[in-house]
Amino acid sequence: MAESFAAEIAKSLLGKLGSLAVQEFCLAWGLEADLARLEERLSAINAVLSDAEKQQSRNNKIRLWLQTLREVLYDAEDVLDEFECETLRRQVVKTTGSTSSKVRRSLGLSSNMIAFRLRMGHKIKNIIERLAEISSLKSDFNLHEHPNDYSNVLHEEIVMNRSFQSFFGLIGRDGDTERIINLLVEPLRDGDAHPLVLPMVGMGGLGKTALAKSVYDNEIVKAHFELKMEACVSDSFSLKLVVPKIIKSATGEICANLDEGELRQKLLTVLDGRKYLLVLDDVWNEDPQKWLLLKPLLSKGAFGSKILVTTRSQRVVEIMGTVTPYNLTLLGQRDCLSLFYKCAFKERQMELYPNLVEIVGGRNHWWWI
Repeated sequence: MAESFAAEIAKSLLGKLGSLAVQEFCLAWGLEADLARLEERLSAINAVLSDAEKQQSRNNKIRLWLQTLREVLYDAEDVLDEFECETLRRQVVKTTGSTSSKVRRSLGLSSNMIAFRLRMGHKIKNIIERLAEISSLKSDFNLHEHPNDYSNVLHEEIVMNRSFQSFFGLIGRDGDTERIINLLVEPLRDGDAHPLVLPMVGMGGLGKTALAKSVYDNEIVKAHFELKMEACVSDSFSLKLVVPKIIKSATGEICANLDEGELRQKLLTVLDGRKYLLVLDDVWNEDPQKWLLLKPLLSKGAFGSKILVTTRSQRVVEIMGTVTPYNLTLLGQRDCLSLFYKCAFKERQMELYPNLVEIVGGRNHWWWI
């Protein structure tokens, strides 16, 4: 039944609303208060969705209620997608085109931003009002609240994005790959931090994970480090969660039943005297104390050990970085088009749709607006 997807849509929306990327978009557009109200309304409704979906087969009113809710959730998804697309569009426009076209764009930027903010503000307000009306009806159905854990929602979306990146591979990142490899294999000097922590920072969707994986698998890197480890951290940065991932990457051993003391000792044994490379992917933790608990354990490797951290957060860079961060920038227009073609067309299908290719690559494309 289609209505059964309401809970999954709500979970996805809550994950997006809680992501640093969306928070940055809302802050940039002055809509953080509106999005906070949207999240509050959505959370209140989501608490009863599990019970509603169980009862819908026996109660036609609940089924119709879920159907109405689903339509509003789809509209909310469209709003969040529009935020991200508009922000990316403006960033790409700033990097392309002639000097004169950039001047024309800058002259209209302020007025366009105001118009966009007003338009999106009205859309969000409309969604909040519709959710409020839907929420007011839930008491009529005697629905019971169920606590939900959304700690894995954002991680699941990141895993999906990672699968996409690994499928399509790296485009336009050869220079970045070479520069990061050089930074990692460069000998340490007296006085350098141990271990050296190199943050790779950039907005979501730039391919940080795929780039880190490419570096990790490089033959030069393999030959330089005695031990290589990788761990996807996301928003869970406790020793109990991060250390087992590192150990599993190094040895293949699963340490689910070990307490924190045992995990510490096992990690020390794994690292003892070995020059290692550790990739900590997708770090969101902005609590310095959590990093300070892990850092001493990682210092037990041999001198020359290095850690590559991928993150969207400048605060993470400040907390963890020991050298100048590597700022990953947007792809150029040619590479963006190459990526689009690879996503949109299967092998040799471009030849079947020459008109579509011409439209996408021509001057009518939105990059030239």
